[in-house]
This record gives sequence, structure tokens and C-alpha cells, in this order.
Amino acid sequence: MIYQKAIRVLFIDMQAQKIRIEERSDLKIYLGGVGVASKLLEENMHPELPPLDPAQPIVFAIGALSTIYPVLTKTVAMFISPLTGELGESYAGGRMAMTMFLAGYDAVVIYGKSKKPVYLTISANDVIFNDARAVWKKGSDNVGRIIRDEERKYGGKRSIIRIGPAGENLVSYACVTVDRYRHFGRLGLGAVFGSKLLKAVSVVGDRSAPIENFKEYFKVYRMIYDKCTDTDLMSKYHDAGTPINIEPLNELGGLPTLNLRQGSFEHADKVSGDAFSQNYLTRKMACTGCPVGCIHIGQFRRKFAEHGYEYETISVGYDYELIFALGTFLGLASPNDILELIEEVELVGMDSMSAGVALGWATEALEKGIVTLDDTLVPLKFGHLSEYREAVRHIANRKNEFYTNLGKGVKHAAETYGGTEFAMHIAGNEMPGYHTGYGALVGTAAGARHSHLCNGGYSIDQSMKGGSASPEDMADALLKEEVERCMLNSLIMCLFARKVYDRPTILSAFAAVGEEMTDSELTDVSRRIYATKLRIKKALGFDLKNVRFPKRFFETPSMLGVLDENTAYEILLKYREKLAEFETI
Repeated sequence: MIYQKAIRVLFIDMQAQKIRIEERSDLKIYLGGVGVASKLLEENMHPELPPLDPAQPIVFAIGALSTIYPVLTKTVAMFISPLTGELGESYAGGRMAMTMFLAGYDAVVIYGKSKKPVYLTISANDVIFNDARAVWKKGSDNVGRIIRDEERKYGGKRSIIRIGPAGENLVSYACVTVDRYRHFGRLGLGAVFGSKLLKAVSVVGDRSAPIENFKEYFKVYRMIYDKCTDTDLMSKYHDAGTPINIEPLNELGGLPTLNLRQGSFEHADKVSGDAFSQNYLTRKMACTGCPVGCIHIGQFRRKFAEHGYEYETISVGYDYELIFALGTFLGLASPNDILELIEEVELVGMDSMSAGVALGWATEALEKGIVTLDDTLVPLKFGHLSEYREAVRHIANRKNEFYTNLGKGVKHAAETYGGTEFAMHIAGNEMPGYHTGYGALVGTAAGARHSHLCNGGYSIDQSMKGGSASPEDMADALLKEEVERCMLNSLIMCLFARKVYDRPTILSAFAAVGEEMTDSELTDVSRRIYATKLRIKKALGFDLKNVRFPKRFFETPSMLGVLDENTAYEILLKYREKLAEFETI
């Protein structure tokens, strides 16, 4: 928190319904965001217990400069992932960072299990444990509306995060919806909420935080604002948004299609960023404090009565990852169909990437006779929307043994039924939408949370000239980027703006609010945070030497051609060797 000598942490005991607040000056060396959250997770986790044990914590934290500069919009959640059994780390925009700041908390730690379903109202002066039995079993959209109506009595700004049926039923990749169109998506935070009988959290903030040296602050603010709006950051992410990447990746052969049987989609032009924008885009939105506005909302029309031309119009957020996972990966060639499937996944509250990749494996497993129609209940087939919509509901509701297993992740399902060679996960986390080369593959495996955003390996593939880099150089590039992103995520910025916030800009931003830092201190922060993550992963039993890639990654040509399996493992080994330098930090 700016102008403060300590990090203010709110601890919430769900079972006892008690709270305490700690002022932690020792946490200032982690800046904020993922640094503070990682350290609090390390202190409060129980490695000997399962991920969904009531004692396991959920940690939320905001960045060291949250809300006071452009694009520093996100909140981080840290937890033990029920999907991978190790580090869970997820980010969401929306209003939550602002409301935590205005409520006066840098971090919130939630532990224990309630005796009945509850939702929390967190404000500067109190935490209220509200009875949530009336909204248990309801979808996240309805819950958000009900809580908003119930809490009109509170003043200030508000952010509401909540789970759907998938979280209540402990689906391992259940998400948490934030406000309307943002999510803590990957790695199963929704299931951790469900395991604590925690339906939702409403954060209300109404304090003010005057800037002391406003003239110098505004000068830096304006410089950052102009960098955001006068560069291609604005045009790339505001205009067509991330779906603009569909056609370029398709042309390069890096767009996962039909459960990665292909690296390109013959109907890519129909589901491109331009196709969505011209025919389905209805509005653009921004997270609080962001001038870019990259949230793209599309609409589709659906008939809801058999006779009389009765239709409803539904608004759905979309981006590149959703079009890949619930579109090309499943062979859906219509934006309308993709939006319908996105809406179904939204209603039940699941991570879209994991859901799409799990359905891709299930479709191929049914084709090959590894599972039967008695298992899937519906005849899953690439390109067929209605069966996928029904299957999404079956996963969320754990309809039968097959869907219960599929809800534990594609790795678990394949180990149970077979088909591991085409179960497209990386270290237990369903693959992202990039089949670009060794950077995307090894980078996701080596990344602390097994996300393409840990080190941007897909971008490294494109910048390292056709895959000619040696395993040593590739490992170096991945590790360097991952460590730097630890510092960036202590702020916490939207990673779209990582080139805007170069180190001189970050130092200027801190100096303008009275925090003098040096470049070497930023490096120390980066390394300290990364070392903390590595200790957490080690305590939870993770070792890179145990990672095994599904064979299909080495069968379907990538952007760089067919990948060599031995080379991938060599890069992974080089990366692992380099981690020794963090053991003494």
C-alpha cells in the first residue's frame, strides 16, 4: 500500500467465522501482488494435505501500485491447485483490485470450511458471513445479480466474485467469475471455493488515498497513459482484440485444431477476429483503471420457444483463448456456435481452456472406442454444438463416473481410460492455444503455474528465428522472461502492457509516490519471488524431471515443423539445471 511501511493482511477463518488483521513490514521486500501472495501461501499452506482440505488457504493480493497507474488492474489468487496438485496461481481484472485498495487491504487469506454455504462481504471495518443457502446451486450470473441487489445498502465501490455449479461440485478446473466478464480461470480456484462452502466474496471499498506529490505523480501517470494509447497496444487490443491472432497463427500452423490433429483450421477466416468484430461485436469494456479496453462482448440470438418466433439475445465475452478452446479445438466453424458454447461454460463456471481441451480428448476417445456412448451419454462429434453444450453440463454436475473423471482433468481421464498420447495437457494443465514450437511446449511445462503466461514461450518461438536456438539458449530465454515476469506481477499489470512498463518507467512510477528503488532492487525482487515459488513447488513434490509430454505434440507439425521429442526434453533438462542458482535465495 502506498505511503505505508507495512503490508496489511486480512485473515478470514471460515469455520470459526473470525477475522484478524496483521501489519507485515517484513513483506515489503516482496513489493505486492504475486510476491506477497506467494510468501503468504508458503507460510499458510499444508503440503501434507490434499488441495481441497479445509486447512488449505486461498490468498488474494493486489499490486504494489494497484489502481494508481494505468493498466495495473489485476488481482492475483494463490492456492494449491486441485487440477495439478501443486502451485495454483491465477489473475483477474475487473474491479477487485480497486475495491481491495479502497477497503485498505493489500492481501486477504481465507482458510477453513464453513458449516453452511456462505458469501463474504469484506469492507474496511468488517467482514460479514452471509447465509448463501438460497443461492447455492445457482449459476454465477444470477448470484451476481442477487448479491448486487442485496448490497445496495452499502456505499463505495464493489466487486463481486463467485462460483457456479462446477465449483460447488468440485470440478478440478472450476473457475471464479469476477464482476461480469473476468475470471480467475485456470487451475481450479472455483473448486477450492466450493470445498470451503464459499459461494461468493463481495469486496466493498470507500476510503480515499490522496497523492502527496500530485504534480510529479501526474507527470508520470500521463507519460504511461500516452504510452498505452499512442502505440500499437491500443490498436491491437482495443480494436479487434486478441482474436486478431487467429489468422496469423493459423497461417503459421500454430493454431491447435481438432484436438491438435492439425495446426491449422480450414475455417479460420470464419472465426477470425475480423469475422467476430464485423458480425457479432456489440461493445468493448475495460477493467477499472485501464484506458485500452480489450474486453470484447459479442451477442448471439437463440430461439427459446417452439412456435411464435420467440428469441432471446445473449451477450458473451470472447477472446483468442476462448475461440481456440471452444472453437477450433472442437471444430466449431461458426462464431454463433462458439459464443453459445462459451455461454454454457460461463453459466456452470468452468475454465474455458480446460473444458475445451477435455472435450477434445473425449471426442477422439469416443471415435477410437476407448470410451463408449454409455460413458459420454451424448454422441460427441467434432463440429457439433448441441452435444458439447450438454456435455459441459454433465461435467459440471458430475453426471456419471465418466464425467466425474473428466472433471478431474484430461490427464486424469486419460490415465483412467487410455488415450494418453492424445490427451493434450502439459504437466497436468490443459494446453493453451499455441502450437508454435519448443518455447510454447517447454515454457508451459517449466512455468511455475504451467501457463503460457509464465514466460511467454510462444512469443519466444516467434522471436528466435525459426527454432534455430540451441537448447541452452532456449532455456536461458525462458528462464530470464519468467523471472522478470515475477517482478511485473508484483505490481500487478496486465501483461499486455509489459513493454509499456519497462524498468525506467517502473522506477519513475515508484519514485513519484515516494518509493525510491534501484534497478538492482527490482532484480532482487524478481529472484526472491521466483525462489519462493520454487520452494512451494518442491514442498508439494513437483520435479521437472518427472514431466512427460503427450506424443501428439511431436506428431502434428507446429509453426516450426515437427518437433523433436529429445530436443524438448533436453531443453527441459537445461532449464532444470539452471534452477540451482535459486536454491540459496
